[in-house]
Amino acid sequence: MNELLSIGRFARMSGLTIDALRHYDELGLLRPAAVDPDTGYRRYGTDQLADARRIGWLRSLDLPLDRIAAWLAPAATEDSRAAILRRQLVAVEARLTRLQRIGHRLRVSIDTPEVPMTTSSAIGLDMAARRQLAVDLFNHVWTLLEVPARTVDEDDEMVHAAHASRYHWGEDGEAAQRARGEWQCARVYSVLGRPEPALHHARRCLDLCQANGLGDWDLAAAWEAVARASLVAGDHDGLERGLDHARTALADIMDAEDRRLIETDLDEIVARRDA
Repeated sequence: MNELLSIGRFARMSGLTIDALRHYDELGLLRPAAVDPDTGYRRYGTDQLADARRIGWLRSLDLPLDRIAAWLAPAATEDSRAAILRRQLVAVEARLTRLQRIGHRLRVSIDTPEVPMTTSSAIGLDMAARRQLAVDLFNHVWTLLEVPARTVDEDDEMVHAAHASRYHWGEDGEAAQRARGEWQCARVYSVLGRPEPALHHARRCLDLCQANGLGDWDLAAAWEAVARASLVAGDHDGLERGLDHARTALADIMDAEDRRLIETDLDEIVARRDA
């Protein structure tokens, strides 16, 4: 039987405060079952206790109210609710990392109470130097890619150099340079047989191209990276999709040499697929 409870009794039974219940009513998150038209007194049904306790549990996870509403929505599924909690976990872990970094800086500052230089000043590079460093690192990665029998240390150097190039492009480069940095990271990880980061950077490259209207070589190369990374991951559908889009994008490459380079890459991917 659904019994109507006063807001005070409902608060005690649910573990929520009266102020919180009033706030949730105003937001439409948890409406009372009845409101006295003369006094404005709110009454809640015992069948609302489950949702109220869920709200309390979700608030204990520091979940924002809009995400709690999405979690409680009648249309929410088990997968969508899990996705909401995963998103919150990522946010909490990021906050923990930031607090740990602050804690470290506080400990250092206690031992050495001097005002540190800002990050950009500490790096001490002007934009022209950053651009040149990005280019030099990019070219260095290609030199390492062409080494026939790299050592483990050279593999590590190649990964770090690719990320360093992408970092410096990110500080000053245009969207095309950022996309090319992601493309090179994807190539490096594909060559090393590491599918997860290869796919991540290939997709980031493609996202940057699509978000910024980049075509010509950049778009074709992005799809080539997706195809190559999908091959490494054993994702047949992703491989074929990447190849199809890359071939379509070839027609928009203005420079014949650039087009030939992508065609060569696609032929290599197909040969590896069919081997």
